[in-house]
Amino acid sequence: MKNVFVKFFGIAAVFAAITLTSCDSEDPNPIGKENTEVIANLEAGILKGTLKEDYILSASTAYSLTGSFIIDNGATLNIPAGTKILADNGGTDVYIAVLMGGQININGTPGNPVVMSSANGNPGDWGGLTLCGKATTTAGANAQAEVGGFIYGGTDDTDSSGIIRYLQIVGTGAQISLDSQYNGISFYAVGSGTLVDNVAVINGEDDGVEFFGGTVSVSNLYLQDNWDDSIDWTEGWNGSVTNAYITHTSALVEGFSTVFEGDKDNGNPKFNNITAVSTVGGTALQFKLTSGGTIDGLTLIGYDLDLNMKDGAPTSSVIFNDGYTPVAMVEDDDTTPDVDESIFDFALNTTAVPTITADDFPWVSSDISFESSLLQGAVTGNVTLDASVNYTLNSSYIVQSGAKLTIPAGTKITARDGGTGVYIAVLQGGEIDIQGTATNPVVISSADANTGDWGGLTICGNATTTAGVNAKAEIGGFIYGGTNDTESSGSVTYLVLKGTGAQINSESQYNGVSLYAVGSGTTLENISVIDGEDDGIEFFGGTVSVTNIYLENNFDDAIDWTEGWNGTVTNAYISHTLADFSTAFEGDKDNGNPKFVNVTAISTVGGTALQFKKQSGGTITNLYLEGYDKNIDMKDDGPLANVIIDGNAATTTDAYNTGTKVDISTWTWRNASL
Repeated sequence: MKNVFVKFFGIAAVFAAITLTSCDSEDPNPIGKENTEVIANLEAGILKGTLKEDYILSASTAYSLTGSFIIDNGATLNIPAGTKILADNGGTDVYIAVLMGGQININGTPGNPVVMSSANGNPGDWGGLTLCGKATTTAGANAQAEVGGFIYGGTDDTDSSGIIRYLQIVGTGAQISLDSQYNGISFYAVGSGTLVDNVAVINGEDDGVEFFGGTVSVSNLYLQDNWDDSIDWTEGWNGSVTNAYITHTSALVEGFSTVFEGDKDNGNPKFNNITAVSTVGGTALQFKLTSGGTIDGLTLIGYDLDLNMKDGAPTSSVIFNDGYTPVAMVEDDDTTPDVDESIFDFALNTTAVPTITADDFPWVSSDISFESSLLQGAVTGNVTLDASVNYTLNSSYIVQSGAKLTIPAGTKITARDGGTGVYIAVLQGGEIDIQGTATNPVVISSADANTGDWGGLTICGNATTTAGVNAKAEIGGFIYGGTNDTESSGSVTYLVLKGTGAQINSESQYNGVSLYAVGSGTTLENISVIDGEDDGIEFFGGTVSVTNIYLENNFDDAIDWTEGWNGTVTNAYISHTLADFSTAFEGDKDNGNPKFVNVTAISTVGGTALQFKKQSGGTITNLYLEGYDKNIDMKDDGPLANVIIDGNAATTTDAYNTGTKVDISTWTWRNASL
């Protein structure tokens, strides 16, 4: 675990070296206050007991939090900029709490934040900070908190519990019981009169911040490696969070709960400009029971699951104002038949450029860093990978419009087994340049190369498609389609893809290569797709052509096309040695009469070779089929005249086994591995 705050607290030696003195005439806590044991402790640099009167800490004193420190009703604790508080590693016995009617004023600055941390900043070392207010909560007035047994809740939604500005809090989340833990900061029915701005919670064993009812809002929130939920709320909280940067990067935090967890009654809290980044997968947003919220400006990077409606609540409870809809989500189970099944038709937020970054929090002291070998997020400008680096594709890696991604010969990229959350996409106006060679192909594969481990490669262009201009892709929700049939989205040569085809829902999956309205100016040559859960390659309209493609054991269709694609495939070799695949070819919808020159498809497990749906068709020259139970299937009784094979209309009786096989003896690159 990261020892990010040792520099603040030189451990016990630093404290031993500090000369502790009583307040002099300039003491901000004037003579005349009741000299209780708590005050005496404070003047000695120790926070412990219950404060029943106003007190101002001194930034020049190094304070120790040695037990519970409670700010009572009517008392105010003022903490000036630069104050450091070292919490004992005492678990649930060490915490700071502000009771109803009490106030805490933490007045840090960007140059001198207030820091509360255990010596090593390890998760669970101490309890954290708890505030109890008089605002409304569905738990009712004078409810009892699960942590501390504190009383909270009333009718004053504008109640103030004080000010928290530029606070960094580390190593919290001590375990109370099997079901209860302290959080970094717990807000119990805290009112909107409380100012909370620029707060960092790092290395918490439970939640970063949790709201139990109330109306308080928070702005500029930095949450790093909190083990349960980064932002948690319940009991009808209806405040807001504006500008939050959330990360999950530590190996120890792998298996954390969520970025968001909303529970119980829906107070419709607001979330504006939220960026969450994970290098360890996990679930992003989770809503329990009838909870929900309104989210505007969301960027999720690296999560396996975008949205989990835990108890089968309708997704209408969660409003995405920026048009985001999740690419990967689940319901709790099938016990909620009233939920609209159309919610499974998802699209990923294609912006992928974070609205908030770590650079927005220069005052936070953290050693967080993302390895340069980790590929995730947005590609802006011109990015060139290094073939000598072993890259990990950790999440979506999206080439923006006007940007270019160059992948040199010999580059190997290990795709995390993250399902639909892991893929490479090129948006309209973006370019990809994969520069593999016969001796040094580019390989992108999951570690075990199991089908469906990750998404694959998707390219979106501006060529024509029967879906129209600015259509929305069934995978990724990407926009594609225009009027430029000669447009180039770049060049892909000598590329090997393994383990693609992650399942989005019952109707949609990623393909090895998905080409959405890609133009004829794009070069696609020498491509191998092996062990894909769905199609090897699929064309959605467009005019792009492919030369030399090897497709082995893709579970759905080896080559699939729709929406009037009218390019050409030259030299295709298709192999099926695993049963229950769909077809070698599947053409669908309008017939753009694509061309196929030199096609070999061989099955050792039967199945269907060429299938044409609706009015689809194509022209095939030099076809060789072997081992299929059915060679031609006109699925919707479309005219065989739409399928021309070696100059003649197709027949359902011809064996099509007299063509010349495509010679792949020199395609030694096709099985390259990581």
